[in-house]
Amino acid sequence: MRVIYDIKDWKEKAVVAVVGFFDGVHPGHCFLIEEMRRIALERNLPTAVITFPVHPRMVLQSDYQPKLLNSFEEKLERLSQTGIDYTIVMDFTPSLAALTAREFIIEILSKQWRVRTLLIGYDHRFGRSRSDGFDEYVIYGRACGMEVFNATSYSKEGMAISSSVIRQLLQVGDVAGAARILGYFYRLKGHVADGYKVGRTIGFPTANIAIDEKYKVIPAAGSYAVWVILGGKRYKGMLYIGSRPTLEDGGEMSIEVNIFDFSGYIYNEPVTVEFIDFIRKDMKFDSLEELRTQMQEDKINAQLTTGDLFTSPYRK
Repeated sequence: MRVIYDIKDWKEKAVVAVVGFFDGVHPGHCFLIEEMRRIALERNLPTAVITFPVHPRMVLQSDYQPKLLNSFEEKLERLSQTGIDYTIVMDFTPSLAALTAREFIIEILSKQWRVRTLLIGYDHRFGRSRSDGFDEYVIYGRACGMEVFNATSYSKEGMAISSSVIRQLLQVGDVAGAARILGYFYRLKGHVADGYKVGRTIGFPTANIAIDEKYKVIPAAGSYAVWVILGGKRYKGMLYIGSRPTLEDGGEMSIEVNIFDFSGYIYNEPVTVEFIDFIRKDMKFDSLEELRTQMQEDKINAQLTTGDLFTSPYRK
């Protein structure tokens, strides 16, 4: 897959394309992309996903704070695994947002990017005010010699798949359910920051993680079984998200991971965690000894309840 940022680098004379933000690059997105690939194969044309580096609502609403499943780099990585030829990265600007659907199809997609065939997601709308629908898109396409197709709807296990459904699962702590829909374990990336160093005093040293990706969804407060990717190696671990109510540290949100069978100096090192399963909700204990006892139980549960998930076919 080649990533195109500048129209000056675009050499194709005709292409089959889909347009969208593609947050999560989940099976619904992959189903759409595979349908595009089949259409392109029939026409002997290359394929392109046209997407945006920032959420469009951030341009339309200056105070909008998106909750994302992927960073931009993660999205490109996921798209590269779908077999498409190009990802076109288009800046979503106020001037672009002001275009009608007709102007976007004719002036941008057809004239600039030479889209010959456009596949529309079954529930996707674009253009100023989003007032037009598929029937109008077909008419606008005909005006510039572009075929416009409506994609087949997709569901998994009888449930419609969307990025919002996955976000909702993460926000209630159902990371295993999110992984089943996503087709991969949900990730957070960051670096190891200086922490409170209390865990080591009760036999569970933890690495405090400062998240690098400002807009990614943080799963619900609680303890989780996770994979920890550090220095190119994968370790099992358990991760805590919460305000540390037992230690009364001021109520700030903390993300800390205890890495199983690991020791070493890792401050400021990059770290990635993949969420496997939920262990328990955040809670306050009467003493550090009670907390230590609970963490012993948490570790056992993390090791026992995630035996299959740690080698899950959903991990990619």
